[in-house]
Amino acid sequence: MGRAAAIAAILLALAGFVAWRMMGDNAPADAPFLGYVEGETLYIGPNEGERLSKLYVAAGSVVKAGDQLFSMATPLLDRSRAEADARIGQLEAQVQNLQAATSRPEQIAVLQAALERAEAALALSRNDYQRQRKLFATGDIAKATLDRAEMALKRDEASVKEAHRQVEAARIPGRSQEIEAAAAALGQAREQLQAIDIRIARQSVKAPANGVVQDVFFRPGEVVNTGQPVVALLPPENRKVRFYVPEPRLSGVRVGERVRVRCDGCPDDLFGLISFVSSRQEYTPPVIFSDVERAKLVFKAEARLQGKARELPLGMPVSVTPIVEAEAAK
Repeated sequence: MGRAAAIAAILLALAGFVAWRMMGDNAPADAPFLGYVEGETLYIGPNEGERLSKLYVAAGSVVKAGDQLFSMATPLLDRSRAEADARIGQLEAQVQNLQAATSRPEQIAVLQAALERAEAALALSRNDYQRQRKLFATGDIAKATLDRAEMALKRDEASVKEAHRQVEAARIPGRSQEIEAAAAALGQAREQLQAIDIRIARQSVKAPANGVVQDVFFRPGEVVNTGQPVVALLPPENRKVRFYVPEPRLSGVRVGERVRVRCDGCPDDLFGLISFVSSRQEYTPPVIFSDVERAKLVFKAEARLQGKARELPLGMPVSVTPIVEAEAAK
């Protein structure tokens, strides 16, 4: 029902209410309360602002809980997911390399061969240095030649020490701290990927309950900001009747009691359950009341519709009659 039609129906109900109120003290004690059907609409939007990709429903569509309503484009999230996935692959390779470092005999053999070459070079440079010292002592060579031989000796000694450390490091039973750190980083990367997958999944929005789509506010291709509704959904249990009770009859209206709901052309077995009675008085709705009628005070009440009454359209003018104990016992 459009906004104008709903307002017209409400005004019609209020007009009937005026007629009843103008009866004043002559109104029957069991006269029905007049009201209209209202609904508590669910406004459903995306969790993150983006461009609306697909719309699966239209105004008037009947949906069940879990049915697809709409989906948003996810280009930025898709890019973040690709980066997170690539990082996971990199960290997995790093962890595997660290874990397998001690189980590579060929790698240790290569390092051992490098150590042997360094030791051979050191032996050669040590012999050369000894010869150059003797020649320098007899004055056969210059001091610069002896210095070069000494530098070569120190260089080869350092190379042998480095090669020894590499072989020892390769033979360490396990670099537990490095492996644990790499494994922790891998776990964190996987959690980040899972969080991104959840965000992507939540951009495909489903109906939280059974209901009827009352309105659609955006079309595919339009940008929807966070918090903006795309679809208005009305679950059947959210339909209710709002009516007004004069103070003399307030004692006969209690929360939890059943009421009979009647309307033109409707079946007789329509019922509701009183869910709210205002604790303070208020003026009768001033839309069409005269100054005299506007001064009268009433209590606002609401009743949740039950069964087939939940099919009544919004804005439908209705009459509400409390069910007396004798009738309720039948």
